[in-house]
Amino acid sequence: MPKYYQGRYRPKNPKKYIGDPTNIIYRSGWELKLMRYLDLQPGVLTWGSEELVIPYVSPIDNRVHRYFTDFYVEKINTNGKKETVVIEVKPSKQTKAPSTMNSTTKTGKKRKRFIQEAMTWEVNKAKWAAAREYCADRGWKFMIMTEHELGVK
Repeated sequence: MPKYYQGRYRPKNPKKYIGDPTNIIYRSGWELKLMRYLDLQPGVLTWGSEELVIPYVSPIDNRVHRYFTDFYVEKINTNGKKETVVIEVKPSKQTKAPSTMNSTTKTGKKRKRFIQEAMTWEVNKAKWAAAREYCADRGWKFMIMTEHELGVK
């Protein structure tokens, strides 16, 4: 699958979708793969993409922002009980702090890229902390899925 792939998803089971099933947008091939799975998996009762909004405070500007989670899923777990899972889809390299700045990143484009990656990492950490707390308060699960969990390269 291409690394950056976007479009509209048309579900085979539109009644399972909790938002507008005619307006489902995927922003990567990985999101598309997960959408297909959620749509067709019998154990998934309902699902939504960017339907759940969680407020968080950005460490960049110290203001409240809205985090549109990638997926909201209600499903039957392996014990036969209903559970709710909130899922974020990210490349594994974006789930870790960027390497520290060294002599090759002290100037120019590499420095700029490092600063951008560090800021993105801090914002993501704030979003994920807010999501974990939001989910814990409701007895839900929060998980980050990467190419490893999705079985893609």
